[in-house]
Amino acid sequence: MIIQHQSHDIATATGMMRTSVYRPQAGGQFPTIIFYSEIFQQTAPIARSAALLAGHGFVVLVPEVFHELNPPGTVLEYDDSGKDKGNADKWTKPLESHDSDTCAMLEFVKKQPYCIGTIGAMGVCIGGHLAYRAALNPEIKATFCLYATDIHSDTLPAKVGNNSFERMADIQGEIHFIWGKQDPHVPKEGRAKLYQQVVATGINYQWQEVNAQHAFMRDEGERYDPALAIAMYQQAVALFNRAL
Repeated sequence: MIIQHQSHDIATATGMMRTSVYRPQAGGQFPTIIFYSEIFQQTAPIARSAALLAGHGFVVLVPEVFHELNPPGTVLEYDDSGKDKGNADKWTKPLESHDSDTCAMLEFVKKQPYCIGTIGAMGVCIGGHLAYRAALNPEIKATFCLYATDIHSDTLPAKVGNNSFERMADIQGEIHFIWGKQDPHVPKEGRAKLYQQVVATGINYQWQEVNAQHAFMRDEGERYDPALAIAMYQQAVALFNRAL
């Protein structure tokens, strides 16, 4: 399926958010996936992931997750300075602002003639956390979270009573969790804590722990696992085709 790509500046409660939209070139209406990036925003690997998903018949939105803290179009490098800046942004922006960003994208989708209105979420690293966070919104019907950081540790800023871990029971759609067993950012103890909460809340979930390191989906760098990445894309597409 041939795709097209445009950028839109979406008004949010905390300012304009540059958002890339990847979608089929063919006419018609399609389900939507909000694809949340790593702390580095829309790098080349993130853009390729979004394009891959769009080519399976989805409208894919990639927001600049730290739009309040950077000029539009900012992409951080996969180096120490980029990591330091991205982590600083992560610890600065409250989860409530991410929630309002998601609401703004939901309203954007409803106004687009090429969207049928069913919406899912997917993300990697902090983007996995933000996809999980989006799943707290009842309009999100399916979510695919890859090595989501900071849910188990409750380290992202939020108002009292609004942290992600404690709100897990609010998830109404189907959610899939994928973890790397060799990922130091979500260690064995963190995964066990999350799994116990998943079981206790009774949400509709699938759970996988794979032999992989953090960022195994990123097709740059030494941690990339191509075969495993292909399997994950296939699972995500199957979920969204079924649920959306």
